[in-house]
Amino acid sequence: MAATYIPDGIASPIDSAKSVLSPLSLGVPAPRSNALQNRVTSVLSASYADLEIRDALSGLDERDLRNTATTRRHIRLDVQGELIQCNGEIVQDFGKVAQQLKRIGAAIENLNASCAEMRKHIGAAHQETGPMLDEAKSILSDRQQVEKKQLMLNAFTSHFVVSDADLSLLTSTAEPVDDGFFRVMTRVKKIHNDSQVLLGSENQRLGLEILEQSSRQLNAAFQKLYRWVQREFKTLDLENPQISSAIRRALRVLAERPTLFQNCLDFFAEARENIMSNNFYAALTGAPVDQDHPVLGKAIELSAHDPLRYISDMLAWAHSATVSEREALEVLFISEGDEIAKSIQAGIESEPWSREDDETTTAVFDGKEALSQLVDRDLTGVFRQLKQRTEQVVQSHEVAALAYKISNLLSFYSSIFANLLGRDSALLETLRSSSETALRSFRSIMRDNVINLHTGLAISPTDLAPPEFLTEALETLSVLMKSYGTSIVTADRNQRIEGFQPVLQEALDPFLAGCENITKRLQNPNNHIFALNCLLKTRESLRQYAFADKSEDLQPRLDDHERELTETVHTRFLHESGLATLVDNITSAQDLAASYKDPKQLSSVAQQLDAFLPAATEDARAFLGQLEDKVLVRRIIEHAAEGFCEDFEEIEDLIMQADETREAQVNGEMTDDMWLRDVFPRTGNEIRVLLS
Repeated sequence: MAATYIPDGIASPIDSAKSVLSPLSLGVPAPRSNALQNRVTSVLSASYADLEIRDALSGLDERDLRNTATTRRHIRLDVQGELIQCNGEIVQDFGKVAQQLKRIGAAIENLNASCAEMRKHIGAAHQETGPMLDEAKSILSDRQQVEKKQLMLNAFTSHFVVSDADLSLLTSTAEPVDDGFFRVMTRVKKIHNDSQVLLGSENQRLGLEILEQSSRQLNAAFQKLYRWVQREFKTLDLENPQISSAIRRALRVLAERPTLFQNCLDFFAEARENIMSNNFYAALTGAPVDQDHPVLGKAIELSAHDPLRYISDMLAWAHSATVSEREALEVLFISEGDEIAKSIQAGIESEPWSREDDETTTAVFDGKEALSQLVDRDLTGVFRQLKQRTEQVVQSHEVAALAYKISNLLSFYSSIFANLLGRDSALLETLRSSSETALRSFRSIMRDNVINLHTGLAISPTDLAPPEFLTEALETLSVLMKSYGTSIVTADRNQRIEGFQPVLQEALDPFLAGCENITKRLQNPNNHIFALNCLLKTRESLRQYAFADKSEDLQPRLDDHERELTETVHTRFLHESGLATLVDNITSAQDLAASYKDPKQLSSVAQQLDAFLPAATEDARAFLGQLEDKVLVRRIIEHAAEGFCEDFEEIEDLIMQADETREAQVNGEMTDDMWLRDVFPRTGNEIRVLLS
């Protein structure tokens, strides 16, 4: 506190309390001392931290009072006086507030009276306008329902009703098939599909009527589109690379009606078949179909110098036309991807009566297969003419090589068309039939030639050379092999060999059989020389082409004749040298000693041997001079000489053994008799050198 309220010289309450702690010391009676003690105790126990006490002390501090006896005596009175004064001021202020409240109460009573009057007027007005409000609410509700129905009607009309102008675009033949037609048709399709939703509602009659109406409109639209596509097909130029996109779009849409789409394809195929047939005839003869489409280049019939070239040019034209036709139809039918296939699939599902009776599930439409079939139908007339003219050429030229070349040419183009149109193409059957016809003609001509060989088989060649009929057959066979080698397309060696075996059976085997018959009539060694000449020439001709090489089949026969001819030369060596007598009669040293007791008996054989050796090989070459293969001649002479040398060495061994036996008999005594070795001095090495 800023000032103390206990004056100087006056003891503090605490000191006072201490001084009166003992009531006996003050001489006061006990009860009074107890009251004072309680009072002091309450003062001492009071908390000066209490807010009320602190506020009271703060108020005293503001008054700037001194703690004196006078102040302590008057402070209560002063405070009470101030309190009375403050209460008086408050009562005055509340008096003014009471006056204001009276005025406000009077204003509120006036307002209540006005409100009550207004409530009376409002109640009366409400009684008068209530029916009108109810009627207005009902009218507004009806208006909202009408507006909703009007919106539904407008939406229904805009979605399910086709205007007369759009209907005219859709069904009238006077209107063109353009974007507007397809736009209206798309909308009618949507109406037709959405009308099925109405069938599930309460009012099914409306859905049935719209469904029936949209079906009639769609049918009329498809009929219009069908007739328009047919008209366009009549004037469609597939050679024009800028084929109208409208026709492609029309075909894609028309595919939703498989029956109409198939009728259009049939009409298109028939028209294209006539056009392609006329174009092919014009290319053959040079006569144009019309003045607007002149024939470019020279006519095939005038430019082809031989039958094979004639057929080749026709096939080349057919191939070029097929490629062009396929490319054009791809642009026309497949350029839109699988749209036509999807449309046909949807159409088949919507037309269950168009399915086959036994078909439970609808097969997926194959656009490429359908395209190949359409190309087949377009070119049927061309291939029919091609087949007729090819068969006429084959029948009018009875030449085996030509018939076989034509057959190979047709087979070659068959493989090309197979890659272009597929293995199941009907056009391939036409080419295969023509190829088989040419092949039958080839076989017939070859068999006729074999029948005519009987006159040639009766004459044996004097020079032992291959007969003329074999030479001609090998020349023809060379032509056939060349034709086969240029036309075959398979890379499998076994298939190439098997494919040419029938030709060898017709064009070679009968002639080899004829040569074999001639061989049987000839004497040795002419028969072997003639056979070797024929077989060697045949093998040489066949080796030109791997698929015709019959070396493995001919080699055993060649080896047999070579072996027989070698044995003949070997026998000739033995007889001309004089060794045949020794080889045939002498088998051991005892036989030699017994047969030639006098060594001089061998002198004639030795002399004949010496006379034979200088010209032995030359005589053998002259003996085999008609054998055309000189390498084979040398090999035969070498093998025969080798056999002769082996026979001589055996005789030489027997002579040496006979001399050794004789020497043992004389026990080494000197004698004037001649030894066999002295009469027969030649050695095996000398013979080999002289015959080499």
